Amino acid sequence: SSFWTFSPFLPRVFHYLYLARVGELEATDTEDPNLNYGLVVDCGSSGSRIFVYFWPRHNGNPHDLLDIKQMRDRNSQPVVKKIKPGISAMADTPEHASDYLRPLLSFAAAHVPVKKHKETPLYILCTAGMRLLPERKQLAILADLVKDLPLEFDFLFSQSQAEVISGKQEGVYAWIGINFVLGRFDHEDESDAEAPQELATGRRRTVGILDMGGASLQIAYEVPTSTSVLPPKQEEAAKILLAEFNLGCDVQHTEHVYRVYVTTFLGFGGNFARQRYEDLVLNETLNKNRLLGQKTGLSPDNPFLDPCLPVGLTDVVERNSQVLHVRGKGDWATCGAMLSPLLARSNASQASLNGIYQSPIDFNNSEFYGFSEFFYCTEDVLRIGGRYHGPTFAKAAQDYCGMAWSVLTQRFKNGLFSSHADEHRLKYQCFKSAWMYQVLHEGFHFPYDYPNLQTAQLVYDREVQWTLGAILYKTRFLPLRDLRQEGVRQAHGSWFRLSFVYNHYLFFACILVVLLAIILYLLRLRRIHHRQTRASAPLDMLWIEEVVPMIGEQVGP
Repeated sequence: SSFWTFSPFLPRVFHYLYLARVGELEATDTEDPNLNYGLVVDCGSSGSRIFVYFWPRHNGNPHDLLDIKQMRDRNSQPVVKKIKPGISAMADTPEHASDYLRPLLSFAAAHVPVKKHKETPLYILCTAGMRLLPERKQLAILADLVKDLPLEFDFLFSQSQAEVISGKQEGVYAWIGINFVLGRFDHEDESDAEAPQELATGRRRTVGILDMGGASLQIAYEVPTSTSVLPPKQEEAAKILLAEFNLGCDVQHTEHVYRVYVTTFLGFGGNFARQRYEDLVLNETLNKNRLLGQKTGLSPDNPFLDPCLPVGLTDVVERNSQVLHVRGKGDWATCGAMLSPLLARSNASQASLNGIYQSPIDFNNSEFYGFSEFFYCTEDVLRIGGRYHGPTFAKAAQDYCGMAWSVLTQRFKNGLFSSHADEHRLKYQCFKSAWMYQVLHEGFHFPYDYPNLQTAQLVYDREVQWTLGAILYKTRFLPLRDLRQEGVRQAHGSWFRLSFVYNHYLFFACILVVLLAIILYLLRLRRIHHRQTRASAPLDMLWIEEVVPMIGEQVGP
């Protein structure tokens, strides 16, 4: 079940939008000749996945984007395939990179109609794993793909369509995908009074996204095009962290120009933050032991009391040859205070985690969606996923943290937690909830009573990948091609209709001219005939006059 089920605060408009998108979950009609297709390969660190998308012909409105959806097979399942390991494993044998991707492309080729292959664009986008390789090895892998794949597959594929994308690009694509699915790029007027708020520009307010994985944390949101004057250092940082792009098909139109702040914080994910916290606790405890002659944490009988673990839970922290025995204390407030140094905040204005510049957020006129750990922390055991309310979350997290480990494990056995919860979640929920809370309110400066954060795992019962945003961006100029073709078709149609009408009238005009010519010719003949008749009468009389006297003369004598 999705997060929509758990939120009593869900606005009615989302219910309507949900119903409107039920049709997107149906099998794709591959017999429809008006459908176009596109492929995106996500080459990640642990594996590669191919996503097949489709869209109908553009509706002709230059202000609208392509209506791209993920393709679904006959069983209405998303057409996606994953292989392991990541493509970075080909670093030392780049000549086998195309062989590595062959299963994915063969899979896609079997689903896309053969007659559509030549016009189906293929994008191969590599992320974290490839970024870690030297540029020379990156280029060798990409070169093999560009050289060999077109020999076996007829997809529309060129050198510019295989690349290693930055974390910033990946964040922008994720932001585009979420806002597209939520309908925030639509400019049409809605009759529903509860439709997403429109800005002064006449377009809908976009949503920001927060995504906390195991290793990294990411934030992305739209910022106004006009910002206040910044000090030189902050202005330089802002240029690096801001991405401005046009999703429209025509660069002359600015309705779809967006300016997005995107930042990825490596080491700030839930699991990595726990490791950093354990390193901090281990070093501080051992240093304190040396200074004070104590033996805290050196044996199970004298453990370090960890405020970030449930009451009574025992654990061991090992780093190289050093060992620290810990036992849960379950003090959520103290846990949060201990995590504060890990945020690495600075005293600079407009700075967030790690002292990184953060564009101002209008908390009175904004909306955010929190994914991954933001959802797991609120839903898996606390069961309050959906609309986030700071004080409610803090109370629930504190109550959980203060429970005995034996009680929590018994509740888990009784099925009182989400089906996604496991022992790892139970063990580190106290820590992760405190970390999430600190990141959100102390790091990103969200007000404690901020009302417009929705924690989510699915959007309209489906997982939204950054690859959707990627293909939306990559194919943004295709509507212009369709519009031009439509214009040429209409021009030909108009010419044909005009030509038909013109020829129709020309035909009758020719007939009329011929008839007039015949009539004039007949009239001329008749006139000539009358002239000849009138000319012959005097000659006859003259002949009679001349003949009669001669007869008289001959008779006379």
